[in-house]
Amino acid sequence: MSRMDSQVAILESTGVSVSVSSFYVSDGASEYHLLIRPLDIGTVEEQLDRIEVAYSEALFELELHRNTAVTRRFYCSDVQNARHALKAHALSNPRAAGEPCAASWIGQAPMPPAKVSMWAYHISDELTPLIKSQSDSTTILKRGELAHHWTAGLVNTVESSPYGQTQGIFHDYLEHLSRHNLRLADHVVRTWFYVQDVDSNYGGMVSARKEIFLKHGLTADTHFIASTGIEGRSSDIRAKVMLDSYAIAGLRPGQVEYIAALDHLSPTHVYGVTFERATSVAYQDRKHIFISGTASIDKDGNIVHAGDVGHQLERTLENVEALLEQAGSSLEDMRIFLVYVRDPSDQTFALNRMRERFGDVPIEVVVAPVCRPGWLIEVEGVAVVQSCNPDLPRF
Repeated sequence: MSRMDSQVAILESTGVSVSVSSFYVSDGASEYHLLIRPLDIGTVEEQLDRIEVAYSEALFELELHRNTAVTRRFYCSDVQNARHALKAHALSNPRAAGEPCAASWIGQAPMPPAKVSMWAYHISDELTPLIKSQSDSTTILKRGELAHHWTAGLVNTVESSPYGQTQGIFHDYLEHLSRHNLRLADHVVRTWFYVQDVDSNYGGMVSARKEIFLKHGLTADTHFIASTGIEGRSSDIRAKVMLDSYAIAGLRPGQVEYIAALDHLSPTHVYGVTFERATSVAYQDRKHIFISGTASIDKDGNIVHAGDVGHQLERTLENVEALLEQAGSSLEDMRIFLVYVRDPSDQTFALNRMRERFGDVPIEVVVAPVCRPGWLIEVEGVAVVQSCNPDLPRF
């Protein structure tokens, strides 16, 4: 038996908003997304403490142990000045406490007055214990014949240019993949590239990624990887590019599907970039659909509704819906939305409009300019749908 649910609560005692969505399975792995954001003014340390209290309360209500966390992502208004507090806190630096959990710190301002907000992803299985381990920047969760690799906050500052740093990041990441008998083209299903000053530095990242993809057989004639390329800062002020990624060992042929909606969105290579619009991964009892960063674009690669953030959001959601339909899903199956706006004054509008449309599903709106200046807003997220594929591995 499986069911999906979502809820949002304001915990007045701690001054935070907590949103939770779940895909519950009675005889397998259940999934939970938690979005926690402070609502009261405070220092980073104070807000992390409030997040910690609210997180503990939410886990208690959900009957989840803290060690069921596999990823935590922290969105920070000033990540350089927050880094000491983030490093000192066990929640945001779980490796220091010996807890395998992929934690990344991203310079993308959450909704004020929050200086920091948190998205946490948990997996719980009442029948099978979680087997987690840490390998440098990667948390590995072994599940039967599969192993899930979440890599967080990977930077390489040997070179100063975004091109050189991206090359260095891929060098390090490919080494990790090789050590675990993984291949870029076959096992990596989702990436996030955070680019400092995206208007100036995005091109260097794109060029380096394109070259590396070509070497590894990722082309317009084969496939790319679902991705977001967006403004974002590392806590290392030297880093112009930072990578988060998700790879799965043990995937079977045909388990991954690359999703397009060509009547709505052009292929990305038409305008010189190399990523999939969406990717789905099927398992015995469910399918995950990873929606890449999606903007207000048409089938020819043009910006739609230039200068109008409201209509751009409508077109963006229409594009997301078209991708989900191609994957046999719908907007009602989305478990988490991440929304990026260029103009901080659009945050409240975007959150209110998303809440009107999607109710209690976890939604975070951060300040993060999109890769093309004319795009005022971008949306990404994850959908989960029930399915029956008895010949595929269990999640």
